[in-house]
Amino acid sequence: MIGTVYKSTGSWYTVKTLNGKFYECRIKGRFRLEGIKSTNPIAVGDNVEFQLETKNNTETGVINRIEERKNYIVRKSVNLSKQTHIIASNIDQVFLLITIDNPPTFTSFIDRFLVTAEAYAVKTVLLFNKIDTYDEEKLMEVKYLTSIYKKIGYECINISATTGENIDKVKALMVDKVSMFAGHSGVGKSTLVNAIEPSLDLKTKAISEQHMQGQHTTTFAEMFDLSFGAKIIDTPGIKGFGIVDMEKEEVGDYFPEFFELKQDCKFNNCLHLKEPKCAVKDALETDEVSYSRYRSYIQILEGEDEHYRTDNWDNE
Repeated sequence: MIGTVYKSTGSWYTVKTLNGKFYECRIKGRFRLEGIKSTNPIAVGDNVEFQLETKNNTETGVINRIEERKNYIVRKSVNLSKQTHIIASNIDQVFLLITIDNPPTFTSFIDRFLVTAEAYAVKTVLLFNKIDTYDEEKLMEVKYLTSIYKKIGYECINISATTGENIDKVKALMVDKVSMFAGHSGVGKSTLVNAIEPSLDLKTKAISEQHMQGQHTTTFAEMFDLSFGAKIIDTPGIKGFGIVDMEKEEVGDYFPEFFELKQDCKFNNCLHLKEPKCAVKDALETDEVSYSRYRSYIQILEGEDEHYRTDNWDNE
């Protein structure tokens, strides 16, 4: 039988077949994907082949093959630095939720996420949430960040999951697509999903005042079919985002504005650091390239991600 993985709990996978029936499936023995050292060999969004078996009058499935993935979003595993964790696969687009405060989303996190999405050919839309709660200063910050990312080519939408502002725009982008929702805990992913499809009634929790971070509401990634012909993958809150398997020479290619300037650098293998006649550094001087983006690039090159590596999904 063939189906799509809708939920993963680590050892069991909920798989939906083409005729709409759900089966609880597991994998037999060691199941490794070629070229990928992952803590979770099967991810939500995977198309799999499985066989049914009956034990104690209960019918379950055994997964024996994963079909080739169109793409996936991957990050460093929580405790194993050489291992990766695949968040979801076969995604048409990712909506990255961003909040200015309560909790704050820093540009270093946004840029790491975008670099990974670019590397695996996943379109990303930036959603600036809680727009109804911001004072003038914070609204200016939203405007500033929006100007940076729009200039690069990313679609940016100001939304409020609680008041419903621009939710119709998000829904219009989702029709006939598989969309993943991502962001820190507390940025309003579950609230947004509930605003888009109230019948799902996903659990939401208030922000922890002590830590100014969201309390976990989603423990495992899960896919849902929506009433207007869309699919969403809701994911656990991500505190940090460790970049995986990227050579220094290729990092700049996943910054679209750097890639565009690369041909004007004196050296074709320019890392945009101390090389002479570097088009990216020249653009930095004239504010054509954002300083925050360049800083994120340097941090990735220098491997400054120890604090990301030890952070985990909010699923304790």
